[in-house]
Amino acid sequence: MFSKIVVPVDLAHADKLDKALRVAANLAREYDAEVCYIGVTPVTPSSLAHTPEEYAKKLTAFATQEADLRGIKTGSHMLVSHDPSAQMDRELEKAVEDLGADLVVAATHVPNVTDYVWSGHGAYLAAHSNASVMVVRP
Repeated sequence: MFSKIVVPVDLAHADKLDKALRVAANLAREYDAEVCYIGVTPVTPSSLAHTPEEYAKKLTAFATQEADLRGIKTGSHMLVSHDPSAQMDRELEKAVEDLGADLVVAATHVPNVTDYVWSGHGAYLAAHSNASVMVVRP
């Protein structure tokens, strides 16, 4: 049913992703699918990485750690964004398409009042992507 599962990750908040990571891993084992972790980094230095290359290494290490921990096939895909807050939805949509993903498993937060004005990334992908989207609350 699924062969490529994409999981958007924010490495700065990896500690809040466990439920979504477990769901993606369970589905990957069930369908013998690969999980690809997508991370977005700015061009400029951040608290997480000084360069996109440094961020790519951290994202690759994260994917390797998940593979070892959960017994699944993994990969990683880094997106470099000049303005993540404005471009992330469209960049994630393009990456999901380019990677040939048929499922996105996205962690989300408990909805609040701002969600009625600005939708989350998972909602955007569900409305615009050809892939199935599962939004996982903590």
